[in-house]
Amino acid sequence: MRWRHEVLSDRGAGYYWLVIIVVALGAMATRVPRLRMRPMHTDEAVHADKFRDLLEAGHYEYDLDEYHGPTLNYLTLIPARVAGQHKYSEITEVTLRVVPVAASVILIALTVFLVDGLGSGAIIAALLAAISPAMFFYSRYYIQEMLLVCFTFGLIVSGYRYARTRSLVWIVAAGVFAGLMHATKETCVIAFGCMGLAEAVLVLLRIRRQGSWRGAVTGVRLGHVVLGLLAAVCISAVFYSSFFSHPKGVADSYLTYATYLGRAGGHDTTHVHPWPYYLQMLAFSKYEGGPAWTEGAIVLLAAVGLVVAARGKPLLGADPVLLRFIALYTVAMTAVYSALPYKTPWCLLGFFHGMILLAGVGSVALLTWAREPAARAIVAVLLIVLAGHLAFQAYRAGFVYAADSRNPYVYAHTADDIFAVVERVKDFAGLDGLGESVPIQVACSGKDYWPLPWYLRSYAVAWSVDLPAKIGPLIIISEGLEGGLAHRLYVETPTQDRRMYMYLFDDPYYLWLRPQVKLLGFVRKDIWELYHQRPDPTELVEGMHDRQTEQPASESGGDVCPE
Repeated sequence: MRWRHEVLSDRGAGYYWLVIIVVALGAMATRVPRLRMRPMHTDEAVHADKFRDLLEAGHYEYDLDEYHGPTLNYLTLIPARVAGQHKYSEITEVTLRVVPVAASVILIALTVFLVDGLGSGAIIAALLAAISPAMFFYSRYYIQEMLLVCFTFGLIVSGYRYARTRSLVWIVAAGVFAGLMHATKETCVIAFGCMGLAEAVLVLLRIRRQGSWRGAVTGVRLGHVVLGLLAAVCISAVFYSSFFSHPKGVADSYLTYATYLGRAGGHDTTHVHPWPYYLQMLAFSKYEGGPAWTEGAIVLLAAVGLVVAARGKPLLGADPVLLRFIALYTVAMTAVYSALPYKTPWCLLGFFHGMILLAGVGSVALLTWAREPAARAIVAVLLIVLAGHLAFQAYRAGFVYAADSRNPYVYAHTADDIFAVVERVKDFAGLDGLGESVPIQVACSGKDYWPLPWYLRSYAVAWSVDLPAKIGPLIIISEGLEGGLAHRLYVETPTQDRRMYMYLFDDPYYLWLRPQVKLLGFVRKDIWELYHQRPDPTELVEGMHDRQTEQPASESGGDVCPE
């Protein structure tokens, strides 16, 4: 037995499709600009470094302890090849970050396939996904989360299309999306479990209503289910085996859960947070000296959507069964992620997108329940104001506070000082072979030098977690190694071999890599003097300009006469 609900006409559905596609294109237009402005987060730089082998050598091996699944790396090959980039030094932040941007746009566009399930709520859900500060901010982050959310929604959409059409194409599509989820990030099992729980509850409700389990699964073909599962396993295996060049990766993709179960328990990690961490972040956040942040409007509208789902009555083309599935899935996802001690802010995207879908329905419900024209106008104006506020916060999060710790979505992010560090290193690069035949030295405890490897990828650099045995002409260290460096240079080194070092950074003599991580730089005095003996390029250009303006033009009106 299937629920019957009001279905949109073809013309109405076509209109909804058009609006959603326009919203998706608008989302792309706002996400693409200035992708290079925000400093690379440590995780982004680590993933970029992992991409190096695939880009330059065509080789990738899954690591069951780090990095997550391979889809991010393989999909990054597309913009890299389009841009003609074949070396690690050639790729840019745009090459990397355009991948999650594309995933976020596809996520919004996929909403068109739920028009007959969410009704007019599909348009509002697509809009909210486009202007949500969290969705906007992390759509420009080179991590797996946006891809995982996109593929998860693809599975939900495909599953719903199959439930309505019983078409083999949709069950295979569902399998493909499930395989992509598994090949993207290990936490996909949480989404699988929550989907399974939601579907099990719906089946039990049908059995209770019909008195027979057979009627609850009418129309589902075992052969179709097998093909869907086969598609999922094959897609996952193709990626984890690095397109059959590394078969061990397939086994490792399942063995890795021993590692992630330990992390989820919150032992020996700095990423442990209390259970309301995500909900508090969404409801209201404000840090000293910074603005207030809230996506509470989406949470409240999602609560209204939950009420609609619980009532189980058709609402302007919305399918009650789909609403109940999304509601159960979202509640389960929120509960699981809140219960896990290990938390990073981008992990909220999975259940938050479910809230966005419910919020779309909740918005339509409020407009429907407001029967009087005046009341409906008030609700409409309020929704427009809330949407405007969300869009303003999205702009502020993505462009104004993109790397500011007063932005709740910024998490242990690289400080803007990184640009000053890199520019200072570039000032000395090339002098006496520095950064070429002579490596720049970077020593930071606990590998706290990331994301410097990304920014210095064009130079010869020696990376270490402790001071090297021999100190070179330029070294960058973390603050805790300063005393050891002084001892190495002026106590351990024989008097006749001692060399004077100057601070690399000027006023202050240290720069912040990220919160609680200071960097100090030192350059040997002879290199320092060599740098300051170089002519100022600006003065050279100005001098050439002055000399050219002093020369008379030739009578024939040709080039300026040489000096």
